[in-house]
Amino acid sequence: MENDFDSVREKRIIRVTIAGGIANAVLLLFKFTAGILGHSAAMLADAVHSLSDMLTDIVVIIFASISGRPQDHDHDYGHGKFETVATTVIGAALLAVAIGIFYGGAVKIISVLRGGTVDSPGMLALWAAVASIIIKEAIYRYTAGKAEELDSSVLMANAWHHRSDAFSSIGTALGIGGAIVLGDRWAVLDPLASLIVSFFIVRIAFNLLRNGVSELTEASLPDETEDEIISIVTSFRDVHEPHHLRTRKIGSIIAIEMHLRMDGNLPLREADSRADEVEAALKKRFGDKTHVLLHVEPDR
Repeated sequence: MENDFDSVREKRIIRVTIAGGIANAVLLLFKFTAGILGHSAAMLADAVHSLSDMLTDIVVIIFASISGRPQDHDHDYGHGKFETVATTVIGAALLAVAIGIFYGGAVKIISVLRGGTVDSPGMLALWAAVASIIIKEAIYRYTAGKAEELDSSVLMANAWHHRSDAFSSIGTALGIGGAIVLGDRWAVLDPLASLIVSFFIVRIAFNLLRNGVSELTEASLPDETEDEIISIVTSFRDVHEPHHLRTRKIGSIIAIEMHLRMDGNLPLREADSRADEVEAALKKRFGDKTHVLLHVEPDR
């Protein structure tokens, strides 16, 4: 039954990602065409961002297929970490895109400051930016909603990649629009917009990388989550003094390990039954796939 659940979840993640990938492919062609014909550096930078979106869609599909596999003799805790790896890869891809956009915009601005000129963007580039804002925000909302429903960190990371493209297009639209309205003397607003957009993308990339690296290095769950775990455990009679609590994330599930004390005079069967009740309560709160390991000790 659990393997069937994993398979269904994996297929839904892939289906959502493919839908976003198709939209990215269409936008990619439109943006590159508009950037070239509309003489817009900001739109070309935006097109590169869409290219990174499409590539990360491929990454998500590959890693979602792997992370959905059940545990085997080589992976006793399942393959959930592959989802974390995918989240980290997406963060790294976003950071690389941001650096590239920043560099391209900076080169053009420096050229203008030295007396050079840049081409004024055309209306086609502006319409492409507006269309991108609308489409990418819609894809973000769809993907983020499915990510919450499926409790998928990699899908949520990809959703934010979509929204970062929408942010990018907002800056692009402002730069292109300003350059068109104010005339050739203000054409520098186009590369300036691409420069500003890169900072938004860096922020998103940093958050994804921080979360991914945190999980890969076995960081503990937040203090408030661990406090809730302790509260659940101590709500049972005959169970007290939980200690040696260890927690971590394994992809979309969490692992909880701890020692707890019970009355040393309790029959072994009853102590085991109480431990089962504690485990069931933790899984009810944090999900049926939660890994729970309890070590029961007698009172001193």
